Amino acid sequence: MSGIRGVTRRTMLVAGALASATLLGACSRTPDVIKIGVGQPLSGPLAALGRDLANGVQMAVDEINAAGGVSMNGKAVRLEVVTADDRSDPEAGVAAARQLAEAGVLVAVAHLNSGVSIPAAAVYAEAGIPQLAISTKPDYTRLGLPTTLRLVASDDLQSRALGSYATQMPGVERVAVVDDNTPYGKGLADSSAKVIAEAGRKITVRRSYDDKTTDFAALVQELKSTDTQLFVTTLSDFQVEALIEQLVRAGMAQMRILGGDTIKTDRMIKSAGRIAGVYATSSILEAREFMAGRGFLERFRARFKGEPVYGAHYAYDSVFVVADALSRNGSADKARLLQRLKTFDGNAPVTTTMRFAEDGEQRYAAIGVYRLGAALWEPLMRSDQW
Repeated sequence: MSGIRGVTRRTMLVAGALASATLLGACSRTPDVIKIGVGQPLSGPLAALGRDLANGVQMAVDEINAAGGVSMNGKAVRLEVVTADDRSDPEAGVAAARQLAEAGVLVAVAHLNSGVSIPAAAVYAEAGIPQLAISTKPDYTRLGLPTTLRLVASDDLQSRALGSYATQMPGVERVAVVDDNTPYGKGLADSSAKVIAEAGRKITVRRSYDDKTTDFAALVQELKSTDTQLFVTTLSDFQVEALIEQLVRAGMAQMRILGGDTIKTDRMIKSAGRIAGVYATSSILEAREFMAGRGFLERFRARFKGEPVYGAHYAYDSVFVVADALSRNGSADKARLLQRLKTFDGNAPVTTTMRFAEDGEQRYAAIGVYRLGAALWEPLMRSDQW
């Protein structure tokens, strides 16, 4: 009996070892498909921007798959896109994050708005999913979560750029700073005003309006009476368009305006030439500014029958960086992917540089400065040091 028990025991140990090895192999085996999540506003007022980012992801996935997929341990792994509509709404964003996590995505290009990215971040962190957001609010990477990664420069750098460029403009001594009273706009304006004041320029007007105001009659008179030379603002394009009309009527066509992303739109082009100059800073450098941008734009137009409208090239590059990380790791493990993303310079075909620091910020992110021309916004300069 003891001999039989010994054989049985050895048999069970061998069987257990084989089962463990099988389980380990199943867990570590190279998958056939890796899912890339996209959480963006695909409906509502910001749908065009969300679809643009989703198109960038889809285009990258299509190109990678057409080239044979991601090479992992000698195996070609296909990528698959899973989308979720966050509707630019915090609650919908959390639901979209849960939807992507439940779908088994390995990484998520999510979200556009800081107001969505921040509440959704906890969902991705709980699932261990690296979250690649184009949101710019500094708080996003200060949540104490390891999975929050930013694709572009934050508002910290944007505010320094806005204030610094204002002080570099020739002949500017008196500056007005006006915001739209949103958390984003007011915070950006406050920080910029501080930079301007510290440089010794006089702040003639510091005002907040709501994000719908278009009657600036009293403001125009104040600008005139204080002989303001530069108007720094975070108002939206339609508001600045109305302001320009009222400045011209008041005989103040010599005014220069400097804003942020909210005025760097195609709508502003019809106001070109009406006043001395309109300038904008932006954390979203345009694809045409990069050497490889032309090829990207040609392929994008052929694929989607139109122009990109926002940050499609950043979303596109983010997928290539992820694919590069996966190939180097030879693994679909999320923790290893996150570690790799924070420690290497991955393949970013358009922007050439997409390097995440340990805190999730872009190590070499830049802010561009643009001037409103007759047909488009003309790039003047860009820098990661302001």
